[in-house]
Amino acid sequence: NIHVSFLRTVPPYSHQADVWVEILKTFQYTQVVFVHSSDTDGRALLTRFQNQAQSHEDDKDIKMENVIEFEPGLNSFVDKLKEMREASARVILLYANKEDAGTIFHDASYMNMTGRGYVWVVTEQALSAEHVPQGAIGLKLVNASDEDAHITDSLYVLAMALKKLREEQNTTEPPPQNCNDTGGSWETGKKLFQYILEQVLKNGLTGKVAFDENGDRINAEYDVINIQQFNDTGMMRKDHIRVGQYKYNKTKEMMALVINENEIVWPGNSTIKPQGYMIPTRLKVLTIEEKPFVTTQRIDSKAECLGGGRVLCPWYNTTTEGSNLYCCTGYCIDLLNKLASKINFTFELALSPDGQFGSLQMMNTGKKEWTGLIGQLVNQTHGADMIVAPLTINPERAQVIEFSKPFKYQGITILERKQPRYSTLVSFLQPFRNTLWILVMVSVHVVALVLYLLDRFSPFGRYKVANTDGTEEDALNLSSAIWFAWGVLLNSGIGEGTPRSFSARVLGMVWAGFAMIIVASYTANLAAFLVLDRPQTSLTGINDARLRNPMENFTYATVKGSSVDMYFRRQVELSNMYRTMEGNNYPTAEAAIQAVKDGKLKAFIWDSSRLEYEAAQDCELVTAGELFGRSGYGIGLKKNSPWADRVTLAILEFHESGYMEELDNKWILQNQEDTCNTDEKAPATLGLKNMAGVFILVAAGILGGIGLIIIEIIYKKHQIRKQKRLEIARHAADRWRGAIEKRKTLRASLLAQRRLKANGVNEASVISVNVEGGAEEAGTGTGAGSGVGAGGGGVGGGLGGEGVGGDGGVGAEAVMVSCSGGVGVGGGSGGGGVSLGGAATTAASASKLPTPMDLPIDFPPPPSARNAPPSPTGGLPDVPPAPAPPAPRWGNDIRQRHIGSAHDGLPPPPPPPAGVDPMRFQASYKTLFGPDPPDLVA
Repeated sequence: NIHVSFLRTVPPYSHQADVWVEILKTFQYTQVVFVHSSDTDGRALLTRFQNQAQSHEDDKDIKMENVIEFEPGLNSFVDKLKEMREASARVILLYANKEDAGTIFHDASYMNMTGRGYVWVVTEQALSAEHVPQGAIGLKLVNASDEDAHITDSLYVLAMALKKLREEQNTTEPPPQNCNDTGGSWETGKKLFQYILEQVLKNGLTGKVAFDENGDRINAEYDVINIQQFNDTGMMRKDHIRVGQYKYNKTKEMMALVINENEIVWPGNSTIKPQGYMIPTRLKVLTIEEKPFVTTQRIDSKAECLGGGRVLCPWYNTTTEGSNLYCCTGYCIDLLNKLASKINFTFELALSPDGQFGSLQMMNTGKKEWTGLIGQLVNQTHGADMIVAPLTINPERAQVIEFSKPFKYQGITILERKQPRYSTLVSFLQPFRNTLWILVMVSVHVVALVLYLLDRFSPFGRYKVANTDGTEEDALNLSSAIWFAWGVLLNSGIGEGTPRSFSARVLGMVWAGFAMIIVASYTANLAAFLVLDRPQTSLTGINDARLRNPMENFTYATVKGSSVDMYFRRQVELSNMYRTMEGNNYPTAEAAIQAVKDGKLKAFIWDSSRLEYEAAQDCELVTAGELFGRSGYGIGLKKNSPWADRVTLAILEFHESGYMEELDNKWILQNQEDTCNTDEKAPATLGLKNMAGVFILVAAGILGGIGLIIIEIIYKKHQIRKQKRLEIARHAADRWRGAIEKRKTLRASLLAQRRLKANGVNEASVISVNVEGGAEEAGTGTGAGSGVGAGGGGVGGGLGGEGVGGDGGVGAEAVMVSCSGGVGVGGGSGGGGVSLGGAATTAASASKLPTPMDLPIDFPPPPSARNAPPSPTGGLPDVPPAPAPPAPRWGNDIRQRHIGSAHDGLPPPPPPPAGVDPMRFQASYKTLFGPDPPDLVA
């Protein structure tokens, strides 16, 4: 306060700011250019105007687009006026003295700034200046020049204060008599000053008289003056016409403005109220990448982004002051093109420098500032005019920027990765518990065993009497019983191996009923498991317990500094969730969605439009729960932007005409595939994942069968080798027996020769052999066919008289007796024979071989014995031993091996054949004959 103890009945110039605010409010002007001098009154007026404009209760605040201060006494204001003209506001508030105001009006007229479209609101001093433009609106204090009225009102106020002071204080202390009296301050005077400030004269000559705390008069009345130009006898004359009044309203008990708009003539001699701003036709529009609303593509030249609804949208790096070229398409780009053609403007599109929508954050300067798109629009230095992007309308943003009506309504939802169907290899076993499967397996084999036993011990089963027709069914063995039990359980055809007894068949029918129930229960339960095996969304919505009280391994997030982030910060009931996910938030939606796909993030909370689009593009993603935090996307503009109403009206027309629905179908709904939804609605079907265990079971059966056949082949080969070894050993034993028999026959022959020699028989004529009461005659002669002696001979006989012939003689020839069913010595058709000269014949298996002593035949000695020395005891000479036989060979030569033995006349075991393990051959031989061969003769 300049005048500490000074009171005025005339208000200061700064109080005219109160009337200016009311005038702007009446005409709905929200953007102004404030021009004032740099003196004390000019700055006081600016300060009071700012305070009154900010304390307005109206929805639209008055914004000073530009404040221009000048030094009083300038000769030219052209530069200042150029600065004023660059602003879009066309309402100019001017405080200047009479001389400076005249100069400003002159220069403004020269620059065509006083014509149509402009609004000049001036103070009382400027209203009386020269060159004041037609249509200017000013203020004039009521009764400002009536000194008598002001003196009278002052005396009334002083008298009221003195009376109050006397009644309450009753002081008699006189004031100082002169200025030289410095004895002290007049305390009663201070009290009197306070009493004067408290006085209110409601019906003074100059109106209601009251003072503020500084001693300045309040509630002063002003006339609203309009400069109008008239034609007076060919001369244009300007006149001050009162078109309104600012005075105290006794009913409302407050100051009020009353103005008649119809009487006002505006600059340019227009009766239509100007808009108060100049709408720019070139707008700087900002956007941000957010599929499917805005999609960007990096390009190298501007020529690559022409046509097809594509718009060039460079990205400017505020740090390095560089830029990259991008081409933008999408939902919002089509909407921007439609708006530009609808309300007639051109635009320059650019991407958000920091890639964020914008939030209020604390900066290094200690002040909170908006970032992202909102910061670009709020900050005047960036020069942004509009934001066309999926920008959510919320209270925090609406305080600093202007929003159009929503062009799309949406809410907040949760995106998560679809839970896969966990089908294990043994999923086909899920319908039954493990214990039940074990019981079924055990039951199969128990029933098979019981069927086998019943059929085996039943008198009508395995041991039943043969059928009358001579045919007989195969008996049910244990393998067939197991096959039957499994076949009934698995519902396969049973062609053979069925039970034959009645008791076993009754059990088979009971088992078939059991199998039917088990199979039907398995089938029904498997279908139920298929239904329950559908993937379910793990979250039920925002109230899910895993979101409210998350575990350590369950993470969820949103985009840092976004509207969703603000929503969680604003909601008290979601404060715990906000603190949980605050440290997990991602810088962009793309990064968060990719994190959900990669499994790094369990849930992403974001706008429903974007998340539903992503879920439609990728069937692995799904939205969970109902929408919450419903809001809308709007176009952001500067506060009190002249384009706000036009953009809103255009958006409403687009909704009515169906254009917004066309954009939804084109950009959001066109790429949605029905496969994701049809899979959820389609009946449950089995896939490889569900039945992989069954295929593995079949593969295991195939491999098991192959393994078993390999084992069978190996075992069969082993059996064949063993059988061969047994056959070899048996053949060797047969040869050994044959050798024994031949030796016995040889001894008998020798004895027979000795007896013949003793009886004097040298040549054979006719020999009769009595065998079991029968007799046959054998022919005699010489030669290889028959006879005894040098020509050979034979004796044949038998019950049937079969076989007479010769195969050799004694020594170089053969002595033979052939018989069929009787006695035979030698060889022939009878088959029995002994080799005396080295030739080998096969020993026949006779039913009974008599000793040579039983034969009444004396054979001549062999040639080898004719020249031998006589025996010392008489009789036939000793026969020299036969030469050693050649080394035996396997095969037919083994039959020609000379058999000799030092072990009681028994031959030693034959050597093993080539390629046969000697140890295994000896083991087989000992298995047949034991460690010591028995006396087969005995």
